[in-house]
Amino acid sequence: MTVTKQITDILNSIIDSVKGVLPFDLTIDKPYLFQPPFTQYSIGVLIGMTGDVRGRLIIDGDPAIFSSIGEGMFGMKVEGEMLKSFAGELGNMIAGTLSTSFSNYEIDMDITPPTVLVGKTKIYGFDKAFCLPVTIQNIGTMTILLMLEQ
Repeated sequence: MTVTKQITDILNSIIDSVKGVLPFDLTIDKPYLFQPPFTQYSIGVLIGMTGDVRGRLIIDGDPAIFSSIGEGMFGMKVEGEMLKSFAGELGNMIAGTLSTSFSNYEIDMDITPPTVLVGKTKIYGFDKAFCLPVTIQNIGTMTILLMLEQ
């Protein structure tokens, strides 16, 4: 499998996972190449990937976006410590669905437990990454960053 095909399969799996987890109308913009560092300003979830695909996945967004997603999914406001916990669980749901969907492409991948990032954080340690903006109707835009290891 070529590197380009593998990256395309990974990005398609991420899109399928997000669509499978989030019960909202979504607009997913074309992914673009991103150079380090990545600066996260509000709240994000970092999940490591091991196996055939090695790297990290970051889901980044404003706290209001995560709160609105939680409210839309569970019918209640998500704030404070519960917001951080929900952000981690949302990342876990998306990455877990991603790991399962990789089997359709005969790619073996495991995920690490989610790490919640709050406040301004700069992420280094990757050569290149792919940024995938996801706009959720009536909620806002969050960013999914795929950082692959060589």
